[in-house]
Amino acid sequence: MSIELGQSVPDFSASATGDTTVTLSQLRGKQVVIYFYPKASTPGCTTEGGDFRDNKNAFDTANTVILGVSRDGLRAQENFKTKQDFNFALISDKDETLCTLFDVIKLKKMYGKEHLGIERSTFLIDADGNLANEWRGVKVPGHVAEVLTAAQALHASRS
Repeated sequence: MSIELGQSVPDFSASATGDTTVTLSQLRGKQVVIYFYPKASTPGCTTEGGDFRDNKNAFDTANTVILGVSRDGLRAQENFKTKQDFNFALISDKDETLCTLFDVIKLKKMYGKEHLGIERSTFLIDADGNLANEWRGVKVPGHVAEVLTAAQALHASRS
């Protein structure tokens, strides 16, 4: 079961960096970008996270919170966040609760072997908690700019 565009995103709580817990319902009134990435401290994930970091002020202006999610443990997430100076929370989803909710676990091929992994995906949730936009099978170059444009347009439509 995956969430359809326009549907309410079920509430969740998840462990995040900085010894915090992120609860979706506590973010009501703000837009939320949740981006899923395959593995902390890998080149594509570092570039994507850096793009979100570098555009955080623009996301803030558009009333939008950024959350990164992978199946890495909290220690790996903390190290990744610190090393890359990320200015937003990273969520550890070791039990794949959020990955399942957003249906981002896909069969992937690496070096000729198949394995289940996170398909790079991003979701934009509106201030009322509904799924407003989704990007699946994301290619990193230019992606964050596209998400920012959508977040700004969504925010402007409510102002």
